[in-house]
Amino acid sequence: MTLLIGSLQLGFLYGILGLGIYISFRILSIPDLTTEGSFSFGLAVSAAVTAAGHPVLALPAAVAAGAAAGAVTGLLQTKLLVHPILSGIITMSGLYSVNLLVLGGASNLSLVRADTVFRIIPFLDRDTAMTVLPIAAAAVCLVLLVLFFRTHLGMCIRAVGDNEAMVRASSINTDGCKVLAFMISNALIALSGGLIAQYQGYADISSGTGILVVGLASVIIGEAVFGRRSVAIGFVSAIVGSIIYRYIIALATRYSPLPAYMLKLVSALIVALALAIPAFKYYAARAKQKRGGGQDA
Repeated sequence: MTLLIGSLQLGFLYGILGLGIYISFRILSIPDLTTEGSFSFGLAVSAAVTAAGHPVLALPAAVAAGAAAGAVTGLLQTKLLVHPILSGIITMSGLYSVNLLVLGGASNLSLVRADTVFRIIPFLDRDTAMTVLPIAAAAVCLVLLVLFFRTHLGMCIRAVGDNEAMVRASSINTDGCKVLAFMISNALIALSGGLIAQYQGYADISSGTGILVVGLASVIIGEAVFGRRSVAIGFVSAIVGSIIYRYIIALATRYSPLPAYMLKLVSALIVALALAIPAFKYYAARAKQKRGGGQDA
């Protein structure tokens, strides 16, 4: 039961990360490698502000930190014309030092003795809050994103991802749309990191390592279940995919003969298999077509 509830809680927390990845990966169609840096940035900022005695303020601070990281990546791409992948790498590399600065030069920060948002919610004990708060946070982010991407500005961002040249010809500020999208994406990623810092009771500088794989797994697995439809369904599928991914990881770590330090390899294999699903479907359809052609002959 603990495994089921814990995986559900983490599924919703990392589902917010999946929402951020979905914006850059699917809506903008740009791979954003800022993810690992912005996740750790949100984690570090949230932990530092929480340790200072402000757990609620720590979450908007994490959001602001992630938005700033996204703005740097967006400006590198749009104003300095740096390649999208390189701009993400540059920001991610710079954030490593920034995260160490936020954590006071240490590689980790404990929150064991600090009050977190999971401990101060009225009328809820800590165990109940650790389930209710992740669900509520993911639901609020989901609703706000769906509403935003139905506005004129949200539609412009979607159009930039579909056909940037056409949007630019329509006198729409495509650079501004990109920067805003990166800010929203990384703000969500940092919020996920901020909540997880308070959830697990510590922040570690290496927590963001491989986190891009986790977000991609959420998006890809969710699309394997729901298919690629509307943006709203895409956001829902990212959260559902995150929950499914957490259960897969929980089962893999519990029943796999591999040691715990092989978790990243297991995660990479899961993402690779999820990404290969369209190829499997293509080969299956092609084999079926060949069999049908042979029978007709």
